[in-house]
Amino acid sequence: MGTRGREIIGMDVDKLLEMLNKAFASEWLAYYQYWLGAKLIKGPMKDAVAAELNLHATEELSHATLLAGRIIQLGGTPALGPSDWLKLTPCKYDAPADPYVAVLLDQNIAGEQCAISTYKAMMDATKDKDMVTYNMALTILEQEVEHEEDLQSLREDLDLMVNRGAK
Repeated sequence: MGTRGREIIGMDVDKLLEMLNKAFASEWLAYYQYWLGAKLIKGPMKDAVAAELNLHATEELSHATLLAGRIIQLGGTPALGPSDWLKLTPCKYDAPADPYVAVLLDQNIAGEQCAISTYKAMMDATKDKDMVTYNMALTILEQEVEHEEDLQSLREDLDLMVNRGAK
């Protein structure tokens, strides 16, 4: 733990660590949701959607890595396992019990929308108080916004394809 790095934070570090651990837990669950969904997916456009889910899984794991690093820098311990992740996450984990492509897209869009809210709240809490965490949250937020857009575009394409096929 860097003593001066912790001293320059203009907010309660324990509250910040709690916020970071909630985001960390969410990223691990998002990673698993994407990764498993890509393996189980069924339906039209499944190959294109699976490729996008795999890409997002990799990026969610990268977010978890950034968050773990920041938690450790601040003298904290990242949430240690899946049972902790489920307790801490502010976002819902949707197991891919129904592997139909539209269902998986809808679940993951909802997950991205929750992540966007999480990182916006983190930025609001750290603005002018902890620029390191603020900048990290901004970087992650940019990717989460892109993920939402990617998934919504795939959902729109799927709807167009299914609706044209029904005519």
